[in-house]
Amino acid sequence: MASPFEVLDIDPDASEADLRRAYRERIIEAHPDHGGSAAEFQRVRAAYEAAKAGRELEAPPEKEEIEEEPEPDDGPAGAHVEYLNYAVLDDHGWDVGDSDLFGKAGDADLDPVNHGKFVVEPGESLLEAAENRGFAWPYACRGGACANCAVAVVEGELEMPADTILPPEMKAHGIRLSCNGIPVTDEMKVIYNIKHLPGLDELRLPPRPFEQAHASD
Repeated sequence: MASPFEVLDIDPDASEADLRRAYRERIIEAHPDHGGSAAEFQRVRAAYEAAKAGRELEAPPEKEEIEEEPEPDDGPAGAHVEYLNYAVLDDHGWDVGDSDLFGKAGDADLDPVNHGKFVVEPGESLLEAAENRGFAWPYACRGGACANCAVAVVEGELEMPADTILPPEMKAHGIRLSCNGIPVTDEMKVIYNIKHLPGLDELRLPPRPFEQAHASD
């Protein structure tokens, strides 16, 4: 098995700053929007976590070896987000406007890429939270200037500090940008990967020319 430093293409004695820089470059290359794959994206993410911890990449332990119970939390540390991939709606005959859309998704036993939940920690955008948990959601500019990362907010609210692309009527229907969108409610339900919804297609940008926006931020 390759070492995390081999995956990140960096020397084991590299500085922390160089490690972060290498990770940002590799995670962009691995992103499906930039020619990579979800599996490679997750592999690069795992390599970075392992390199930070100073250990080799390992297979996850068997369930019987896990004995420690998680420490109880005093309460939710961030926003609890339930997500659904727009790409699966046609497969199941669902519509964005279905009143019980997320209930149907829960009953359909979709894989974690298409439906699930995660917590957006304080300081994370919705897109960052998805990526930090191993998911490869669409994006391009990361600056609020395109609709590649758009999501439909079904429940809750996502505040955008910068948005120069979404027209008022779209925002009135719950369309938000995940690249800089910060949850301002404790619970949220969002449909991601909606970039091909009518009206959004012409607001998209080709991902590749903007890849350095993340590598140097």
